[in-house]
Amino acid sequence: MEGLQIAAVLRALPEPPLETRGWRFPAEDTAVLALAGDADLVLRYRPPAPALALERGAGGGAPRTPFQHQLAARARGPLTSVRQLKLDRVVVLEFGGEEGFVDVPPVRLVFELTGRNANLILTDLEGRILGLDRPVSAEQNRYRQLAVGAVWTPPPPYEKLDPRTLTERELNVLVGQPLANALVRHVDGLGPRLATEAARRAGLEPKQPVQVGDLPKVLRALASLVDDPSPAAASEPPTWREETEASLRKPLLAALARRRRTLERRLEDHTRARAELAKAERWQRFGDLLLAHARELPRGAREVVLEDWETGEPVKIALDPALSPSENAERYYRRAKRARARAERAEREIPRIKREREALDAEIARVEQMPLAELRKLRSRAERSSQAVGLRLEAPGGFEVWVGRNRKENDWLTRSAHSGDVWMHAQGVPGSHVIVRARGKPVPLETLLFAAQLAAYHSRARGEKNVPVDYTLKKHVWRPKGAAPGEVLYTQAKTLFVDAEAPDS
Repeated sequence: MEGLQIAAVLRALPEPPLETRGWRFPAEDTAVLALAGDADLVLRYRPPAPALALERGAGGGAPRTPFQHQLAARARGPLTSVRQLKLDRVVVLEFGGEEGFVDVPPVRLVFELTGRNANLILTDLEGRILGLDRPVSAEQNRYRQLAVGAVWTPPPPYEKLDPRTLTERELNVLVGQPLANALVRHVDGLGPRLATEAARRAGLEPKQPVQVGDLPKVLRALASLVDDPSPAAASEPPTWREETEASLRKPLLAALARRRRTLERRLEDHTRARAELAKAERWQRFGDLLLAHARELPRGAREVVLEDWETGEPVKIALDPALSPSENAERYYRRAKRARARAERAEREIPRIKREREALDAEIARVEQMPLAELRKLRSRAERSSQAVGLRLEAPGGFEVWVGRNRKENDWLTRSAHSGDVWMHAQGVPGSHVIVRARGKPVPLETLLFAAQLAAYHSRARGEKNVPVDYTLKKHVWRPKGAAPGEVLYTQAKTLFVDAEAPDS
């Protein structure tokens, strides 16, 4: 909103003092002050599209945030004063307080409708901040900090022409400058949108330099804007609802797009694994040939050429000179086994991932068309789920199991675990830290096996059989000095051997 639009809303209010009937809160970024008349004063105070409006049936309910609880408890009694600082995007509301078993003293509520810096600030009558929606630290703004206990200071003063009282002579300052830019620079209450609207009403181009003969037209256009600052339909900016929807939809779509890219990468990995099944057969054949000729081959060779007994063709086989021929054969057998396991898993996972991708595409299409109320619900669910670090699962036996999904989560989960929790990790390969939330209680074998399978599944050994997983109490795990997040050492560990597949339950 721009200054003249805010002034128009305040003009529509009855003359204070006004009887108030408490607060309602339709959302975490919206407060509704119930007035005694037909319309209520609605404050939408989160960036990037703050707004002030008089509306009927705005709805709302109980406070949703700590600041809203404070606002409902402290901003009470009659609305004794409502004023706008010049035509700036700052509105100050004063409440007279209430007498009762516990008196509620008078307070001020400062609404800064300043775009991305929008804020709602509760102060006492001396200006000391009692609470606010968004604290502003020195790192965020070195010129103006906002915090509980500090004294609220208005935005820096400025000198501009007041469109409600200006004369044609005062408008001479615009001559020679592009009209829209000059209006924003010199006339109070106008931003880019209303300046463009003023040019339209004057019948001039916004970028056209102002001539002396244009001044009467500009003066009439500004007078009409003071009376009615609503832009024409063709130049009307997005409404607060549209801007709020866009600001909510953007991070939700970005998160869905990241998930889709992850699925695409997994699909590519599985497609490559399936294509390597032919290599597994070749590596198996290499192992068979090396094992058959093990006694004839010299140790320390880097490659050998052997005759394939099925085709009669010579086959060149690369060797590790540090290993014996039979050990090289075992190495090829292991490579073949891993490739087959990956290919088998790819056959299972590719159809599932494609189904998940189709469902995700449908969800993306749904979010793109989702109305405001559903977007808010979806954002609330996303915020609640994002507060839980790592995967949280319930194991057989009723124990909660935490699984880290990256290095930071591994580090956080391990540091946050109780000393009596059970810590697990696949032996010798990169993977997730898994925590069984035991808090010193005995953990049954079925729970340990469930958690060990999760540790193996969420590791580089995924898809393999008989994977060793070490486990110990968290008190025996520590991060060495200078180590990267997620890198730990541990002692007194035992080992379980499980298949690296997702547990059935």
